[in-house]
Amino acid sequence: MNKSLEEINGKVSFDSEAHGIKKMIMYLGPGLLVAVGYMDPGNWITSMAGGAQFGYTLLFVILLSSLSAMLLQSMCARLGIASGMDLAQVTKHMSNKPVSIAAWVVTELAIMATDIAEIIGSAIALNLLFNIPLVIGVTITVVDVLLLLVIIKLGFRKIEAIVGVLVFTVLFIFMFEVYFSSPEWRDVLEGFLPSTAIATNSNLLYLALGIIGATIMPHNLYLHSSIVQSRNYIRDNVAKKKEAIKYAVIDSHIQLTIAFVINCLILILGASLFYGNGEELGRFYDLYNALKASTFTGAVGGALMSTLFAIALLASGQNSTITGTLSGQIVMEGFLNIKIPQWARRLITRMIAVIPVFLCLWLYGSSATKIEDLLIFTQVFLSLALPFSIIPLTLATSNKKIMGEAFVNKTWVNVIAWLLTVILSVLNMYLIVETVKEFL
Repeated sequence: MNKSLEEINGKVSFDSEAHGIKKMIMYLGPGLLVAVGYMDPGNWITSMAGGAQFGYTLLFVILLSSLSAMLLQSMCARLGIASGMDLAQVTKHMSNKPVSIAAWVVTELAIMATDIAEIIGSAIALNLLFNIPLVIGVTITVVDVLLLLVIIKLGFRKIEAIVGVLVFTVLFIFMFEVYFSSPEWRDVLEGFLPSTAIATNSNLLYLALGIIGATIMPHNLYLHSSIVQSRNYIRDNVAKKKEAIKYAVIDSHIQLTIAFVINCLILILGASLFYGNGEELGRFYDLYNALKASTFTGAVGGALMSTLFAIALLASGQNSTITGTLSGQIVMEGFLNIKIPQWARRLITRMIAVIPVFLCLWLYGSSATKIEDLLIFTQVFLSLALPFSIIPLTLATSNKKIMGEAFVNKTWVNVIAWLLTVILSVLNMYLIVETVKEFL
């Protein structure tokens, strides 16, 4: 079987004889690329809308989703290092051809849904920063493949560094803005406690599933299982594999904690500015205008805050573009064993993804509400697609023939993973039924 992402597999240096801190530093990076998917424009819109409509209630969903993501991503890291295969390869290995093709189709659709979110977020950011019309902004995103090609030529370690700079830029901007928005911190802490309203209010459940879909993204499971193999650890030694898994999981947990903080900050900002002011508030344009008109940092400060917000949105969209391309390559190579140039893969995916965005703009004009509704829908679709990735991941990491005796899931990991799959599936069916009822 071909190596996953052969051009980077085992190419990043990793000194297994170095001391612990140095090893940790050498392994930092793959988790950053994975964490990007947990703070893309799709996360922003669902978290902001959730804060604006329901206050801090959905902080519990962000917490639960982030803990679930940490478990699933650690399973992906273990799968990649222990088996030497990524999730796409192992799914194909375990399945017959029809099931494998079905899984590939669902995964490709999930990647395209993610791409739609990136397109919309980047186009809106360009509109806010430079007053570029949305149609032109969407068109510009088609050619970002050229920027990606330049970045990829710099080397994988430099890609990780660039992504890290953009991630911390977003983090510091939102820390700054939440500080000046003066939220009610007691209410914030209460938001991390579970609420029965999440399961009984269909509108709240819709956004909750959107947050879950935006937080635990299917393509990230494929991405992580591949890029953890980029380090040049010793492949034929159980002890060295365990060491590599340990550092990969630590890296993942650190970066996903940063993503968790960013998503909480976004929801808190949306709640502190908009909660109680009407359900239509809490979108990108609403937040930009509210920050621009804000008086908590003075007139100049308001302009700075709104500009920083737009810059963070653009950085988030570009970050996700990088990881989306890698994920698409992993999925195509793993399921179909087809290798095509990265620029071609990127261009094909982006050209398909812009179609629904252009269609939305054609039907509704430059309606900010409609295009942001489309973005929220993509995140709900990701939640619907998620069980199709979790199931093969759980089956593979429970299989001794694939993982080896030393690396199979512990019983409690299997229980939680299957429980998560069942809960998501039940909630998804409930959401579909409720959505159909609204149209009947």
